[in-house]
Amino acid sequence: MDFTFTEEQQAAVEAAKAVFSSVAPDSVPSPALTAGAVAEDIDRGLWRKLAEGDLLGLTLDPRYGGSGLDPLALCLVLREAGRVLARVPLLESSAAALAVQRYGGPELRAAVLPRAARGELVLTVAASGRTGHGPAELAVQARRNGDGWVLDGLQTAVPWAHAADQVLIPAHTGGGDTVLALVPRGHDGVALDEQISTSGERQAQIRLDAVRLADREVLATDGAWDWLRDLLTTGTCALALGLGSAVLDLTSGYVSKREQFGFPLATFQAVAVQTADRYIDLRAMEATLWQAAWRLSLEEEERPTAGGALPIAGDVAVAKIWAAEGVRRVVQTAQHLHGGFGAVTDYPLHRYHAWGKQLELSLGSAAAHEEALGELLAAHPLG
Repeated sequence: MDFTFTEEQQAAVEAAKAVFSSVAPDSVPSPALTAGAVAEDIDRGLWRKLAEGDLLGLTLDPRYGGSGLDPLALCLVLREAGRVLARVPLLESSAAALAVQRYGGPELRAAVLPRAARGELVLTVAASGRTGHGPAELAVQARRNGDGWVLDGLQTAVPWAHAADQVLIPAHTGGGDTVLALVPRGHDGVALDEQISTSGERQAQIRLDAVRLADREVLATDGAWDWLRDLLTTGTCALALGLGSAVLDLTSGYVSKREQFGFPLATFQAVAVQTADRYIDLRAMEATLWQAAWRLSLEEEERPTAGGALPIAGDVAVAKIWAAEGVRRVVQTAQHLHGGFGAVTDYPLHRYHAWGKQLELSLGSAAAHEEALGELLAAHPLG
């Protein structure tokens, strides 16, 4: 077996490193000192650089201006974004665009994808439901109305919603089916109530009141929402891995220079053991992430089914369990080893801690995914 990344995937990583090299994690006010959001908008300068580097259309077909790579390549780029706390909807916009490519009609693809690849159209996804608990698709109802659809309901904690041009929203039809509706932010019947995330970024509660959409704006293919949710969760794991890696590097640098009793902290056994444990956490986060991303990148006919293999959701759940638990342990250990210096607001560690907590709980905590994994194991006994 060859576990190395392809030349195209490695090239995407190098391009991402070049773009993110100038990003400062503490380039906006501290969330600890800001009553409201740390910024009104996303990092538009960075968004333009991502577009110029062909990283916004990474997974899109070349006919739409993309590079034609797979979700694994996207996760590699997201890992680099997580290292610098990039304030852009790279995951959400890429995932929404790829969902449109996979499940949308020709007219919708032509209208959305080239503009998304060029950075002219910002997309996001509503995936938290009404409260952040329970199936997100049950928070909005979609019903047929002639040759179109009407949507009613509410989605909370929608990331980057105030900056997005369109929001991809899951909704139930009342008959057990789920659709994905691409809703313009300024559409009639759409209202946004401001919310602030743990990381200090602007989110929104989106209220839909008799929102009318054309049939082409609704993706009604069976399984589209399940696939999109798995991609969003796996991408969140990639962001957590990048964040955790940056925090461990930050901590290693600090304990190597900070002295106590005339010796660097890194030479103390208790410190070395804690950092070694966090390194193991990161390696487990990495291995489970690439397993989930690989499964997502395979075509349906290539996915392993022999031997009682679990559905992709099983690999995604395992990756999210490790990402949620691992990133929490990494940032907590970093705070402990930094002592009081870790709480200084002009030092970036406290910002990484806030983002780490946000990623830990996004799209389900470790406990929620452990429950989901248990249900999968009960329903699909391994051969």
